[in-house]
Amino acid sequence: MLNRFARAFFTKLFTPVAKLFLSLGISPDIVTIVGTAGVCTAALVFYPRGQFLVGTLVITAFVFSDTVDGVMARMAGRSGTWGAYLDSTLDRFGDCAIFGGLVLYYAGQPEKEYMAGLALACLILGSVVSYAKARAEGLGMTANVGIAERADRLVAVLVTTGLVGLGLPEIVLTVVLALLALASFVTVFQRMLTVRRQALDAA
Repeated sequence: MLNRFARAFFTKLFTPVAKLFLSLGISPDIVTIVGTAGVCTAALVFYPRGQFLVGTLVITAFVFSDTVDGVMARMAGRSGTWGAYLDSTLDRFGDCAIFGGLVLYYAGQPEKEYMAGLALACLILGSVVSYAKARAEGLGMTANVGIAERADRLVAVLVTTGLVGLGLPEIVLTVVLALLALASFVTVFQRMLTVRRQALDAA
């Protein structure tokens, strides 16, 4: 959902940055790699320490590289299979680091193991959501459906975690993680049904 509504806005916003990077001879692939490294480092350094606000701000700054590299690739005429593959693969590292950082923090908190479990469920189910789509495309089908796409999950967890760092009651993060886990499960089921329908039609 957020992908459709926000893509045009952020593309326009980051076009000057993309032009600057290209003029400096920086490639889209480098931006992708540096952005992912920044997200992973921030998530695994700040979140396990309970520094939710700082961690979220740093992560958010690097997350936008995911838009910048795409704009750069289109401007340079380098949009292609390799860039899409690299971007999608490294996105999984970033997503896992974000939820993994929350798992590490809450696993060490007395009587908060359930929070670690919810974050772990989001990590696992989010990966399955991505796999369900990738596997469908590998079989020549599509699975572009679901109520919890990557952008939706990312915005929800980052906004909530950052606000908890500002003093929002932790119960809000608990609810959001539970809803994200549920929405991810539903999305996997939706994609499986979509692929099953295409497979039966083909047969």
